[in-house]
Amino acid sequence: MQLSRRQKITLASAAVLIAVPVTAAVVLLNMDWNHTKPWLNARASEALGRPFAIAGDLSLTWQQPRTAGPRGWRDYLPWPHLQANDVRLGNPSAMAVVGEQAPLANVGQLAFSLNPLALLEKKIIIPQLRFDTPQVRLLRNQDGKNNWTFEHQDQSSPWQLELQSVVFSKGTVTLDDGVTKTAMRADIDTIADDARYGIAWKLSGTYRGEPVKGGGKAGGVLSLQRQGTPFPIQAEMRASGSSVAIEGTLTRPADLAALDVRLKISGPSMARLYPLTGVLLPETPHFSTEGHLTGTLAPRGGEWVYDQFSGKVGSSDVAGKLAFSASTPRKRLTGEVHSRLLQFSDLGPLVGADSSASKKERGVPSTQPVGRVLPVETFKTERWASLDADVRYTADKITRDAELPISKLDTHVVLTDGVLSLTPLNFNVAGGTLTSQIRLDGSGKVIANGIAAELKASARHLHIKQLFPRLPALQASVGEINGDASLSATGNSVASLLGSSNGEVRALINRGSISKLLLEEMGLNIGSIVLTKLVGDKQVKLNCMAADFVVTKGLMRTRQFLVDTDDAVLHVDGTVNLGNEQLDLTLRPDSKGLRIFSLRSPLYVQGTFSKPDVSVDKGVLALRAGGAAALAVVAPVAALLPLVNTGPGEDSACAALLAQARVKPVAPKPGKTPRKSR
Repeated sequence: MQLSRRQKITLASAAVLIAVPVTAAVVLLNMDWNHTKPWLNARASEALGRPFAIAGDLSLTWQQPRTAGPRGWRDYLPWPHLQANDVRLGNPSAMAVVGEQAPLANVGQLAFSLNPLALLEKKIIIPQLRFDTPQVRLLRNQDGKNNWTFEHQDQSSPWQLELQSVVFSKGTVTLDDGVTKTAMRADIDTIADDARYGIAWKLSGTYRGEPVKGGGKAGGVLSLQRQGTPFPIQAEMRASGSSVAIEGTLTRPADLAALDVRLKISGPSMARLYPLTGVLLPETPHFSTEGHLTGTLAPRGGEWVYDQFSGKVGSSDVAGKLAFSASTPRKRLTGEVHSRLLQFSDLGPLVGADSSASKKERGVPSTQPVGRVLPVETFKTERWASLDADVRYTADKITRDAELPISKLDTHVVLTDGVLSLTPLNFNVAGGTLTSQIRLDGSGKVIANGIAAELKASARHLHIKQLFPRLPALQASVGEINGDASLSATGNSVASLLGSSNGEVRALINRGSISKLLLEEMGLNIGSIVLTKLVGDKQVKLNCMAADFVVTKGLMRTRQFLVDTDDAVLHVDGTVNLGNEQLDLTLRPDSKGLRIFSLRSPLYVQGTFSKPDVSVDKGVLALRAGGAAALAVVAPVAALLPLVNTGPGEDSACAALLAQARVKPVAPKPGKTPRKSR
């Protein structure tokens, strides 16, 4: 059968259509693809915005793409699958690297498939990029420029790169970060037979100048196209005795964002977390917390929220929510923290008043001199200017070794440009209130490397009986304590601040009783010694006590200090030196009525806060004893006269005492009338 001209043309055309792709496939399969490396290197460099080179052998095979769901005709077209050895990826030209120009990555073997139809649109679409023995070097300068952000930074290019997923194998990743002063190395290896994680790593190096060790796991496939696909991660870091552990997912890895993990933190003190987190936190006892952390990994820190966390600080429980923002000009910490039960001793590290063992545990040398009571540990004000804070803290109940009836604590901590304010710092104590406002200027503008402090505090209607509920009924008191303090000072520790303070301190106790046991329970050992010297170890009924001190450069001087009991009125004069912790007080008892054995000899309270000394004027005692012996020769009855005191009388009133002391009485609670003088 003879074909027509038309049929011949049709058959010839079909043969050409079949022969061209077949010939092309034969050529592509048998050609040396190393000749295409210059073209591929140039196109990839343009798309990546940094040097790219395949230094080793390049080979090509054809594979059908893996697709989910219904397949179209395009899905039956084979894709070129390239395998390249010794692949090198350099840094962007805008990235300034000091010293040797270390590339971003070296890969022993790299394998990927290309969408051939996308090349017609000048798009390099890589569904999956596989790395074998990668050596990755992440760099960030002090100005924040890094080599891992794939943004076009040089001339424009018509080619676009779309990398959809990454698969890792055994390799090494190093990080040199000038922003956080970090130099770390992670050795990566694959994990077999793990449904969640595909790789594991071990970490070592320094972070913020502190030695760091750790490790973790991650998914084997990192999806860069499906941003909603969770990429599992698990990591733990240990530094300065502290540890940080996370487990969760990264759901937007292309932007290094949307971290959603469970976070566990523990350490000897929250202040020791600064090398790990860069967040300024106060000195605390040993702590541990766990909560939900979400955040974005922006180049300079991003935004973080630590929510629904709970844990322990010393023996106290904590819970709440904190938010951290790497804003400018200073980072910012905000949130609310709550404790159901706060152990009073856990507040000691805030001012350096904890024990030597506690200081050792939180990594602080014990600098407290022998014999000194006021804490000398210095505040680290050089970090205050790095963070602004606005945190509310409340506690339902506060306890100490001997029960302390503080039912509530409420404070608002604000740190702005190096100035720390606690406005207010309020306690509900023993049926009354203790309110205060504290301002600590650690910016260095007032005093270099120190603090300019201001304190205003008021105590109202503190019931002595509720203050010490463990005391036996006979030792209990029904009196109230009221007081005010207004002080200003400069220094870099509690001791130096009090040693330079100026202002005034006033206190008032009306009604009640005093005993040696009560004073010991209050920790007032000096008062316990004085009371024993005066009346022995017994209970004394107290009508009123008024104390008024003026403070000048750390020296507390009595303007008036009077104690009115059923037996006598005590006049106290002298000084309390907060700078060298020296006492120099004189107590003159003025007995009431006829007291046959009253000697009316002064008591001297001297010595240091840690070792007070209470003594009696032996000269006065000797004179009185000598006079009594001489009179005994004349008349035995007259011998008793030097020992008789006719004081101001039993009807002395608290109001009269207050008038004498020139202390303004504290207003009674609403609904109550002041007790009238007898």
